[in-house]
Amino acid sequence: MLGRRGALAFLAVPPYVWMALLFVVPLGVVVAVSLQPASGPIDFGSGWPDTNQFQQVIETPVYLRQLGFSVAMALGIAVTATVLAYPIAYFLAFRARHRTATFLILLLLPFATSFLLRIMAWRLLLGREGAINWVLTTTGLVDEPSTLLIYSRAAVIITLIYIWIPFAALPIYAALQRIDRGHLEAAADLGAGPWTRFLRVTVPLSLPGVLAALFMVFIPTVGEYVTPVLVGGPDGVMYGQLVQDFFTRAGNWPLGSALAVVMLGTTVALVAVAVRVIDLRRLAT
Repeated sequence: MLGRRGALAFLAVPPYVWMALLFVVPLGVVVAVSLQPASGPIDFGSGWPDTNQFQQVIETPVYLRQLGFSVAMALGIAVTATVLAYPIAYFLAFRARHRTATFLILLLLPFATSFLLRIMAWRLLLGREGAINWVLTTTGLVDEPSTLLIYSRAAVIITLIYIWIPFAALPIYAALQRIDRGHLEAAADLGAGPWTRFLRVTVPLSLPGVLAALFMVFIPTVGEYVTPVLVGGPDGVMYGQLVQDFFTRAGNWPLGSALAVVMLGTTVALVAVAVRVIDLRRLAT
C-alpha cells in the first residue's frame, strides 16, 4: 500500500508527464529549430547549434520595432481590460449576493462560443455596414459610414479588450472574495467613508488578483495573431503575425522559431522584472 507521500507522488506524475509532453518538449523543439545555421530543411548535423537566426533578428530593426509595439499594445490592453473588469468583479463579490451564481454564469457565457466567432462578431459590428456605423449615421454623428473602425489598430484593441474582460474579472473576483469583511467593518467603525474604505482597504487587499489578471491578459496578448489577422488589416499588424508568416508563407522555420524564442524570452523577462519589483507576498498579507 502507498503511504500518504507515495499517493501524492503517484497522483502528481500524470500532470508532470502531460506538462513535459505538451509544453517542455514542444518548447525544446522550437529552441532547437531556432539554432539552425540557415533556413531550409531542418538538419541537426554539421553547423548545429548556431546563433545565426538570432543575430538576424537582432540586426533587423523592423522585427524589434514590431516586438516593442506589440509589448506596448499588450500592456495597454491588459491595463484597460483589468480596469474595466474590476467593477464587474466588485459587483459579484459585494453586491450580487444570492444572485452571484447567475451573474457568474452570464460572465462566463461568452466562453460557450468559439473564440473565432466572437472575433467575427466584432468584425461585423465594426464593419462599414455594421451596427456601430449604422448608429453613427442614423444619429447624424457622421455623414457616411466610417472606414476607421475596421481593419485598424483600434479594431484590434477593442476586440481584444472585450475578449479578455471575463478572464481578467475572475482572479480579481477571487481576491475580493478572500477579503475579511471584518476589515471593512473596522474601517467603518473608525469613521472611514465608503470611498475611503474602498481605496484604503479593498483595493490594496485585492492587488494580488489585479496583478494576476494583468499578467493573464498581457502574456497571451503579446503573441496574439488571430485577432489582428481578422480585424486588424495592414495597420493592426502585431508580432505574432510575423512569427506565423515565417512558419506558413515563407516556410522559414528557423527564423520563425528564433522570433518566437525572442518573444518568449522578452515576455518572461518583463514578467520576472515586474514580480521582482512588486512584492507579491507583501501585497497578499
